[in-house]
Formats: sequence, structure tokens, C-alpha cells
Amino acid sequence: MQDNKTDKKLLFKGLKTLLFSLLSLFMGPILLSFAFSKPDEPLYLPLLIIGCAICAMAVFMMFKGIKIIMDSMFKK
Repeated sequence: MQDNKTDKKLLFKGLKTLLFSLLSLFMGPILLSFAFSKPDEPLYLPLLIIGCAICAMAVFMMFKGIKIIMDSMFKK
């Protein structure tokens, strides 16, 4: 008979991923607002690219973290 218990190591890995994505969710828009506040500065384009990449990474990491947590609860 199988035990239907949560894999705690995998759960904590998913929570760490969600925490990292939460930090990225704040850092990305902050960098974008810095970039949009001064569009004539020389760092406009690098800040814009890095801010967009961090925002995209945050969304990807959120889905990945939720998937890891679901895999820890409902084993394949």
C-alpha cells in the first residue's frame, strides 16, 4: 500500500522557487521604472532589456514553483 505523504524536500524546493520569483516580481518592475524615468540616459536600453528579462523569468519561475509543489503533493 502506498503512503500519500508530501515529499518535504521537493515542497521546500518549490517554496524556494516561489520566493525567488516573488523577489523577481518586485525587482523587474523597479528596473523598468528606472529605465522609463530617464529614456535619454545611456543605460536606458540595458535597464529595459534586463527589466523585461527579469519580469519574464519571474512569471516562468512562478509556474515552475507551483508545478514543483504540485509534484511534491501528488506524485507522478
